[in-house]
Amino acid sequence: MSVFSVEFKVRDYECDMQGIVNNGVYFNYLEHARHEFLLAKGIDFAQLARDKINLVVVRSEMDYKASLTSGDVFAVTVAFEAVSKVRFGFRQQVVRESDGKVVLDGLVIGTAINERGRPAIPEGFAERLTA
Repeated sequence: MSVFSVEFKVRDYECDMQGIVNNGVYFNYLEHARHEFLLAKGIDFAQLARDKINLVVVRSEMDYKASLTSGDVFAVTVAFEAVSKVRFGFRQQVVRESDGKVVLDGLVIGTAINERGRPAIPEGFAERLTA
């Protein structure tokens, strides 16, 4: 299984009153990394939408292990896994650069919805993401 990675840096406004990254912000980090992963695999999320194929999240699991603070540099990893004929998963981690600490383990499960509102994974989709 190949692992894709995107580097980030925590911005001040992403932190809450405790001085740590707000838990909801992690959803944005994971989503951006997934979109970059798709682009790196030659899949344009926006083009799929224009073609009336919408990738949607149907389930998110996140295990928070530690906290990020302002200025922390970290990576978000993405690894694709097949779940079923109509669902796919992205195993993701947030890893702090300074100490290699896994801050978050996540699994995001999605599907593709066609113009009739039915699950329909595009042909060759999984193969492109595992290549």
